[in-house]
Amino acid sequence: MNGEPVTQEMLETKGYKRYHGEGIDIYYNKDICAHIGNCVRGNPDIFEVGRRPWIIPDNGSVENAVYVVDTCPSGALKYIRKEE
Repeated sequence: MNGEPVTQEMLETKGYKRYHGEGIDIYYNKDICAHIGNCVRGNPDIFEVGRRPWIIPDNGSVENAVYVVDTCPSGALKYIRKEE
C-alpha cells in the first residue's frame, strides 16, 4: 500500500478480515468489494461465495492466489505471503 509493506495490523485496521492459509493469508474487505467476480472466476476452489468460510487459501497454489487477488479491481482483496 503506497510503497510501504502491508501488515496484518494495517489491513485489519482498515476493515479487512483475514483468511489463514499455510503459504499465504488472504484478506477481504466487504465494504469496498464491487462484486465484479474476478476472484470466483479466477479460482472457484479458493473463492466460493456460498461456502463458509468463502475463502480457503489452501485450496490452490500460492502463486494462483496471488494472481487472482491481484486481479481484484476494487482492492477488496489483499494478501500477505508467509516466509518460506
